[in-house]
Amino acid sequence: MSEIQSPETTPSSSGQEDLIAIRRGKVDKIRALGINPYGGRFDVTTSPAQLKENFVEERQVRLLGRIVALRDMGKTQFFTLADVCGSIQCMLTKKSVSDEAWALWKLLERGDWIGVQGETFITRTGEPTVRVDSFSLLSKALRPMADKFHGLADQDMRYRKRHQDLMSNPESAARFVARSRIIHEIRTYLTERGFMEVETPMLQDVAGGAAAKPFESYYNALKKPVTLRIAPELYLKRLLVGGFTKVFELNRNFRNEGIDARHNPEFTVLEVYEAGGDFESMADMIEEMITSVAQKVFGKLVFDQYDADGNVRRTVNLTRPWRRADYADLVKKVAGKDWFELSPEERRSRAQNDLQVQIGDALDDVGVTQQVYEKLVEEKQDSPLFVCHVARDLVPLAKANPQNNEVVDVFELVMNGQELCPGYSEQNDPIEQLQRLMHQAGEETQKIDHDFIETLESGMPSAGGIGIGIDRLCMLLTGASSIRDVILFPQLKNRS
Repeated sequence: MSEIQSPETTPSSSGQEDLIAIRRGKVDKIRALGINPYGGRFDVTTSPAQLKENFVEERQVRLLGRIVALRDMGKTQFFTLADVCGSIQCMLTKKSVSDEAWALWKLLERGDWIGVQGETFITRTGEPTVRVDSFSLLSKALRPMADKFHGLADQDMRYRKRHQDLMSNPESAARFVARSRIIHEIRTYLTERGFMEVETPMLQDVAGGAAAKPFESYYNALKKPVTLRIAPELYLKRLLVGGFTKVFELNRNFRNEGIDARHNPEFTVLEVYEAGGDFESMADMIEEMITSVAQKVFGKLVFDQYDADGNVRRTVNLTRPWRRADYADLVKKVAGKDWFELSPEERRSRAQNDLQVQIGDALDDVGVTQQVYEKLVEEKQDSPLFVCHVARDLVPLAKANPQNNEVVDVFELVMNGQELCPGYSEQNDPIEQLQRLMHQAGEETQKIDHDFIETLESGMPSAGGIGIGIDRLCMLLTGASSIRDVILFPQLKNRS
């Protein structure tokens, strides 16, 4: 018994063209048999993954998939049929089909899509299998699949040719199936608790809700400049004013900034707002939601995190309850109990000379403390930690703490060495909100969304809100080392 190994694993450019020419010749031979190489409708009763999960012998089934492996045993052919969710073994014998069908079969190979009909059984080696009675060709692939055992060795090529990555790399395919299930369970969690999903504008006059550089464009029909949104927050708060009391949006944001292992300029965010809530109620909700999703999708709460070489670099334990700590206390623990008693010059000097934290010349005093926090607290945090009460200048859309006006009632949920989710007691005082936005904008007052301020003047209920990066959550739960591994089509530089 020998497996047909495709000679097309890593062909040169000329070799690739030769293989395509051979496959084109097979297309002509298939047409000569009076068969359409690109098929038509094929009704199914199950999928490869569903069949394997709920396997019962002597069951008539119809399913379709791509041929990803093929073993030639003469008059008996074993092959693996797969889609992005899973695979199943099939068996075809010469005596079970017509001469025409057998002739067609001999023109098929790895990469081709077919639909099969047959009966289930278990082989002597215990493998769930479909005994094929008939099959239909749905698509003859002209380009060969990547190497069966190694997939696309070039990581950059995996991102550029995601279709090849998905068909040849089961781990990558499973990661994106998991992402889809994660998003489904998030929506289910929220809708079951009375939250309503909405959609707000992607094109905005003023890019608000965060401090980031937007993508800029021009709306010809309206003769005005617009930006792609950097956050949906201000529009969702308009809906709170309008009477939505539990609302969420799960959609894309765009920020014209850097690209690295944790950042993509086009990314997916969930924002949730609840009238009557605050930052503590939102912390309770996000803790329950993430653990619920993790259990339903993966059946566990402990997740290994991997580096680019596939080695475990840290382990994240989501077991509840999650720790909560004050921002200032965490900073003092790593920078010294007297940190906030020092002068700005002394803080900068200690950060650079004693703590070995690089401080840019443009950073103000609040930024110096934040840099110390990010490098010595955030990046070293494995399991979940709610970091509460950060400096008010860092979060202009949150309410100040009643006991300490210098900080705001917020949390930053940190795990796996990065911030995953902020949560606020939302600012609903229009006068205070305008002052805070003006302070943030400085001389660039054109960036203030005055229409939003006017909306607040109609009355927004006190509320709690969160924003969670879905891509980073998917990285956490799948152990991916790069955000590009959880985004189907990440942004990339042009190849020279």
